[in-house]
Amino acid sequence: MLFLGEELLVIRRDEKPEIPWPGYLDFPGGGREGEETPEQCALRETFEEVGLDVTEDQIVWSRQHGASWFFVAHLPGALVSEVRFGDEGHGWWIMPPEEYVAREDGIPHFRELLNAYLTERG
Repeated sequence: MLFLGEELLVIRRDEKPEIPWPGYLDFPGGGREGEETPEQCALRETFEEVGLDVTEDQIVWSRQHGASWFFVAHLPGALVSEVRFGDEGHGWWIMPPEEYVAREDGIPHFRELLNAYLTERG
C-alpha cells in the first residue's frame, strides 16, 4: 500500500478471467522472483508498475496474510507527478484510504488489511 501524501495509490486490475480479482482495485505488488525477500519483491513491483523507487527504510508497516505479505510506505504527495504507469492494469489514481476500504470494487482482504493499518495508526 503506497501513500502519496495522505492519498492511497491504486491500480485497476486487468479484466482477464485467469487472474484473481479481475477489474478490482489493487495495490502495486506481485510475485517474488528468485531469492527475493518479500520486501525486495514489493519494492521491485512498485517500481515496475508505477515507476516510483521506494526503499526498505520507507516501509512503515507489514503484515503477512496467508502466503502473501503486505507493506505500507508513505512518500511525499508531490511524487504523484512522477508516477509512470507500467503495462499491467487499466490505469491508476489516488484516493483517500477510507474510500478504498468502503468500495465494493476493492479486493476484500486488501480492504481489511488497509483498515487494520488505519486503525493501528490511529
